[in-house]
Amino acid sequence: MRWKERKDRKMDFYNQEADIHVPDGLGAEEALARTTVMSIAAHQDDCEIMAYHAIANCYESDSEWYTAVVLTDGGGSPRSGGYANYTNHEIHIKRSQEQRVAADIGKYGAMVQLAYSSADVRADKRDIIEGELASLLLAARPHTMFIHNTADRHETHLGACLRALGALRKLPKEARPKRVYGMEVWRSLDWLSAKERLVFDTSRYPELAKKVIQAFDSQCTPKKRFDLAALGRRLGNATFQEPREIDESDSCNLGMDLTPLVEDDTLDIREFTLEYVKHFYQDVDGLLRQLGGGNK
Repeated sequence: MRWKERKDRKMDFYNQEADIHVPDGLGAEEALARTTVMSIAAHQDDCEIMAYHAIANCYESDSEWYTAVVLTDGGGSPRSGGYANYTNHEIHIKRSQEQRVAADIGKYGAMVQLAYSSADVRADKRDIIEGELASLLLAARPHTMFIHNTADRHETHLGACLRALGALRKLPKEARPKRVYGMEVWRSLDWLSAKERLVFDTSRYPELAKKVIQAFDSQCTPKKRFDLAALGRRLGNATFQEPREIDESDSCNLGMDLTPLVEDDTLDIREFTLEYVKHFYQDVDGLLRQLGGGNK
């Protein structure tokens, strides 16, 4: 992948409207090379919703740098309030700018937007996207990844998850991150068994947590308050973690460990995910049997 010598730091991406934004002005190649933590998500604001733990951990660090990658152009998002009459192109421009503002607020190491359509991500440009992501990953070499989880109910989120996993599996084993986490957005992960549910503390810098989500003004309209929903879910996650213990934190995101899928290319993603579902079934069945909830 080549970097063009242009003031806007555009890279030689597949899509003409794709770009890389570096808040502190470092060159694109250098900015990616310093990456230690990366998230890959479907839409503008998904990284801020699902990977705030990473944003906060890198925020004031001298050694940890966060790079966010967004796959879609945001043109198909729901619109209400002052944005109700925006065209797909207008909302794409707006959301892309909001994403760059969020990166500035959060002091990201780099912000990459690839500007694909949702259909491209779900299936139409599968190989192209995975190849482009693999090039980015080789340039960045993060030790930790945050992506969508393999049980997300939003088709484009699931597509983004599969594209990320496909890209990771294209890398040489020595270039793959040490940890890969699948995070909740369009389906809570509180159904995971206690031993499999990963809890990420998101209580650091509470004002920053608000600001990086509220940067997406077009997604914080009266008919779709993603800002309140994301922050409220984190409080709910923290409060409802342990029924008989005092909360250790007042804010957390939940995730699942997808590292085995990157360590072993032979693992079937569908079967791997359904094992989590089977464990949920077993948990519910066991409690009902224990407390006399069945006739058998």
